[in-house]
Amino acid sequence: MKDGVIYFKRKMYDTMRKWKSERNGDTALLIQGARRIGKSTIAEEFARHEYKSYILIDFSKVSQEVSELFDDISDLNYLFIRLQFIYQVQLYERESVIILDEVQLQPKARQAVKHLVKDHRYDYIETGSLISVRSRSRDILIPSEETKVNMYPMDYEEFRWAMGDTVTIPLLRTAFDSKKPVGDAVHRKLMRDFRLYMLVGGMPQAVAAYIKTNNFTAVDQAKRDIIQLYEEDFAKIDDNGKAKAMYDAIPAQLSRNAVRYQVGNAIPDERVERVINIVKEMEDSMTVNIAYHSDDPNAGLALTMNQQCFKMYASDTGLFVTLAFKDSDITENVIYDKLLNDKLSTNLGYVYENVIAQMLRATGKNLFYHTIPFAEGKKYYEVDFIIPGKHKISPVEVKSSGYKAHKSLDEFCEKYSERIMNKYLIYTKDYKRENGIEYIPVYMTLFL
Repeated sequence: MKDGVIYFKRKMYDTMRKWKSERNGDTALLIQGARRIGKSTIAEEFARHEYKSYILIDFSKVSQEVSELFDDISDLNYLFIRLQFIYQVQLYERESVIILDEVQLQPKARQAVKHLVKDHRYDYIETGSLISVRSRSRDILIPSEETKVNMYPMDYEEFRWAMGDTVTIPLLRTAFDSKKPVGDAVHRKLMRDFRLYMLVGGMPQAVAAYIKTNNFTAVDQAKRDIIQLYEEDFAKIDDNGKAKAMYDAIPAQLSRNAVRYQVGNAIPDERVERVINIVKEMEDSMTVNIAYHSDDPNAGLALTMNQQCFKMYASDTGLFVTLAFKDSDITENVIYDKLLNDKLSTNLGYVYENVIAQMLRATGKNLFYHTIPFAEGKKYYEVDFIIPGKHKISPVEVKSSGYKAHKSLDEFCEKYSERIMNKYLIYTKDYKRENGIEYIPVYMTLFL
């Protein structure tokens, strides 16, 4: 903790260390991600520990004097002298870093990166949200001297670290690799821990609120503040409110258990082909995770993607839980009570589907699903997610409680039998393997 702020261990730190070691100043590091996931915090933490000195230029609150320095960078000596004087920080050649925080707010600073990197005196770290990075960068020359990395909300392992637990995930990894159950008593504790993650989520502010207060009302308020920021950002994508409407409708859309996101239900009289670009920009903003329908599932899933048939998930499980009852008081949010008491009914199973989407995305996987119509054509079998690997695919079916029926998984594996590598059913029970299917407890999803 520093100045009342809790700093969390993040996997991004190791990624940044690798960039610093391997690139040695030949590129700037651009950390992309949604707002409030901890980009600025990790950048400053890294600068503080890995460099002799650093300057943090936060373009969300920078003075006009500093911002205008990037309008003309023909004299880099002058730029560096002015920055050192204004921030009262001495820069050391090849031992200092300059952080361009919220760089999208000053496009000319991002354009200047090409020349700053070529100068090679210092290292450069940029942070920015994709919503703004893309929309504000249309009139500048995007530097090719950038190493781009994506940052997400805290994954389950990072959440356990925040809870002071560095033991659980390595033990789970061992259990997963050995294909053995953990045992009833251990499983019950692991599920309690995981349900806490589903409720709090991985947004650092929400996690900090939980640690400081142990109070879900405070956690919920932190998440509501973030949701409001996201909704304000969506106006930068679409000032007609369509992006906001689609975001707010995510829980309702998933609760219908439909085979695709039904745009007309979120935006009356709207058609999916007219909002494809908006959906794409929402996806690029990393505030949502999109699973696209694969029309002919095989190892090259991206080649069979149907952009007009998709499912939309909130990027963070905690935000999803709050979003589901955004217009109500926390006391009306039945998901908190149901999850805490392990009473989540099957009609709230979409809460698990959202967190599985997040966990798969955090490991770098793109999301795809597939549907197979019944013989009569009115209903569908649906495999929730498909994982490619080794020229084959592994279907994933998600169950929120019971597991007796897995007809969708069976139908998929029968239809595409020659393409199948592994068969996964993610559920809330202990690990087991039966009839060629691996039954994976939800807390092991990060190992798939």
